Amino acid sequence: MSRPQATHEVLVDDAKVRVTRWDFAPGAETGWHRHGMDYVVTTLTPCAFLLEEPGGGSRRVDMEAGATYRRDEGVEHNVVNAGAAPMSFVETELKN
Repeated sequence: MSRPQATHEVLVDDAKVRVTRWDFAPGAETGWHRHGMDYVVTTLTPCAFLLEEPGGGSRRVDMEAGATYRRDEGVEHNVVNAGAAPMSFVETELKN
């Protein structure tokens, strides 16, 4: 089953951080990727994340608008909007 692609816009990319806004229509995905830097996500809207993980596992995480979480470099996944409404978040990658 083919899913639409989430869209993104790099807002800042300097020596210290890369800040990217991600926007997802219902059912849209990022595609499989591995994070090369530690990162922080701040939700702009309520988000219904379906996180597909290596090995075939998946989990759903629902977050309110304005929530924030941090992950270490090396996370590998595909992020899907599992909700019925568009969702958006800002990802801040921390450069060494």
